[in-house]
Amino acid sequence: MTGKKDKLGGKIGMWLFLFTEIMLFGGLFVLYAAYLSRYADDFIAGGKELSLNFGLVNTLILLVSSFMVAAAITAVQRKSARTAVLFLLGTISLGIIFLINKYFEWGHKFEIGIYPNAPDLVNGPPGRNIFFSLYYVITGLHGLHIIIGLVLLSVSLVFLVRNKITPGDYAVLENAGLYWHLVDLIWIFVFPLFYLII
Repeated sequence: MTGKKDKLGGKIGMWLFLFTEIMLFGGLFVLYAAYLSRYADDFIAGGKELSLNFGLVNTLILLVSSFMVAAAITAVQRKSARTAVLFLLGTISLGIIFLINKYFEWGHKFEIGIYPNAPDLVNGPPGRNIFFSLYYVITGLHGLHIIIGLVLLSVSLVFLVRNKITPGDYAVLENAGLYWHLVDLIWIFVFPLFYLII
């Protein structure tokens, strides 16, 4: 009975934590909307300076990774630990590829002088400066959450290999999966706000 209560408490705790994460990004999205209404033309111009290809590839990467972590949980429930390990390794690999893509995307922006407090941004239209400031804050914060998610998934992988995650007790993996789904969901909002703005 105590074990069930602990699992329920852990799940409720995770959902409360996810709610605070939603509030954090929700506040940033509201800030984005407020500035968009004031500097719509500058935001549209800024969006055209971002690489749609990078955004699309990263969106596909996260959607596939979200499927893979769900498949890993299903594999555990079906008593197929080996399959779960493969799906988890795939999810972690895709998360790393996402970060590598983001590194190259940011690197290119820095090379052409688009970075926080860059002279070109500071001395240019205020809306463009705000757009790229929000871009770096939101995508940077999202990247940090990707790293946290990768740590959680890696811990789950170690537990799975050591048989600490079983069909009867997979709460650690389930919570890591919930967190990863949230990270993916946030990106589904980030992508159109910055890359598809017209």
